[in-house]
Amino acid sequence: MENVIDYYSSFDEWGRLDREPIEFRINLHYIKQYLPPEGKVLDNGAGPGKYAMELANLGLRVTLSDLTPRLVEWAKEKADELQVTKQFDGFHVLNAANLHGLPNEEFDASLMLGPLYHLQQEEERIQAVEELFRVTKKGGIVFVAFQTRTRMTINSLRDPQHWKPNDTLDSINKFRADGIFNHADKGRFTGAYFFPLHDIKPFMASHGFEAIELIGSSSIGGMLSEEQKQYWKERGEERQLTDLLIEYAKDPSILGVSSHLLYIGRRK
Repeated sequence: MENVIDYYSSFDEWGRLDREPIEFRINLHYIKQYLPPEGKVLDNGAGPGKYAMELANLGLRVTLSDLTPRLVEWAKEKADELQVTKQFDGFHVLNAANLHGLPNEEFDASLMLGPLYHLQQEEERIQAVEELFRVTKKGGIVFVAFQTRTRMTINSLRDPQHWKPNDTLDSINKFRADGIFNHADKGRFTGAYFFPLHDIKPFMASHGFEAIELIGSSSIGGMLSEEQKQYWKERGEERQLTDLLIEYAKDPSILGVSSHLLYIGRRK
């Protein structure tokens, strides 16, 4: 996991969600829809805490964890800057596959919006969802992010030089078979695992979760260029575009083209 820690220690994840606001707005829309009105929430794999700050602003008690120490420190600084530190019950450097120190059935809702697509071994992915199950109360709601092989295959075919070693069809077909991606260029997004779309709900169900929704976090917006999005912004219709993308996010026909997926489920 050192390559993942190195990547996120220098990558501006907070800024990515500002630069790509569609994903954040869609996720937050559906997270708010299913969050309990009060209680304790875990943001597991929180990065710099962009979602956690929103949860704190809603008045929820928030526990934050991430694998990368620099991001946990960043989250502490952001909480202080935004004057929501009082809503946090802790900031922890933890691997999602081992949430050591967090009590059983502690949280009314739990987020895991990154770890699963950086756990390349099946055993680690199983451990992570088992830990999610352990710390979430019975009947609690979970929000889990996935990335799909379909969208990464599209990305590789469209821009092979950007996604080395997926710059040959042999490499792309190997990726389609195993879902493993390790970038050939230093400093790029790496150490990733991409799920087959049809495996997501059965995987979560086999570890004690009942599916409520599967959302395309970038909806069809991920297929629009910046120039195309700018057209609607200049027309003053950015809000209407966002509303359309939020509505489309629930359409199962677009899940394979969305860069991220949001699984919403209930712990049995």
